[in-house]
Amino acid sequence: MKGQLLGLIEKFKGKKILVIGDIMLDKYLKGDVSRISPEAPVPIVTVTGERFVPGGAANVASNIASLGGNVRMAGVIGNDDPGELLIKELQRRGVGTDSVIIDKKKPTTQKVRIVAQNQQLLRVDYEDTAYIAPATENELIRSIQSSIPDSDAIVVSDYAKGAITSELMRSIHTARNNQYLIVDPKPKHKALYAGVSIITPNLKEAREMAHAHDEPGVLGKQLVGELQSTILITLGDKGMALFEQNGNITEIPTKAKEVFDVSGAGDTVVAALALALAAGADFVQAAFLANHAAGVVVGKVGTAVCSIEELQGSIDRG
Repeated sequence: MKGQLLGLIEKFKGKKILVIGDIMLDKYLKGDVSRISPEAPVPIVTVTGERFVPGGAANVASNIASLGGNVRMAGVIGNDDPGELLIKELQRRGVGTDSVIIDKKKPTTQKVRIVAQNQQLLRVDYEDTAYIAPATENELIRSIQSSIPDSDAIVVSDYAKGAITSELMRSIHTARNNQYLIVDPKPKHKALYAGVSIITPNLKEAREMAHAHDEPGVLGKQLVGELQSTILITLGDKGMALFEQNGNITEIPTKAKEVFDVSGAGDTVVAALALALAAGADFVQAAFLANHAAGVVVGKVGTAVCSIEELQGSIDRG
């Protein structure tokens, strides 16, 4: 299969992918710990640097751009400094931002992580998870509807921060033609995903969606039947399990050599899936490519992307 996978990667370049979802800014404060606070039994972090990277659905878009795709981001930010910074970071990575809508009543979702000696000590979230206002929703829908016809594949990256609504999903289903529709889900929105091409829950999400604590083989079959979609359950260090609508089941062992940080690995999975399917891969080939891409990013610290060269290298090494 190695030759087939490498050939598919060559077709990634220029594929038009529309990413719709909850976008956020990830901020990393890096520092050193050498003493404990006299005020409370907590470490004192002396900050030595900070960096900002697109997170959530914006990390999906960043991964697609890094893998050679032509990607457009659709979502909502606040009228604030983190939102402005997020737009700049996306544009710097080659992501189209014309479909990012400003909502003056909601802040930009931001996750601040404090890291010392490559160990995350604390995360602070700034967010408002209420659904977007009807006016914002309508503006986002109009922008999406104009972008879908020119897209080779569509990704919905749902972090349950308010951007993914029932009306938004209905509009995507209506406007979609024959494009693949890939969903990174949240269990609370399970009913909205029926009939999409492929859904990528992790094991915890799959169990919540199925309302059962069964093993992956049982969960996958149940969710395929309920949602009439292909299901790819990600299993951390155990790899992935693919359940197709034709009844085929494929177990895919992990390709990670070392795991430093799983942050954003699911984003990389859906990014690689979208490009692979747009390039002509079947579900099995697409899942193998996504597994290799995820294996690359979990070997990095923090929210990260997989480059096309890293993906090719992972496949070459087998």
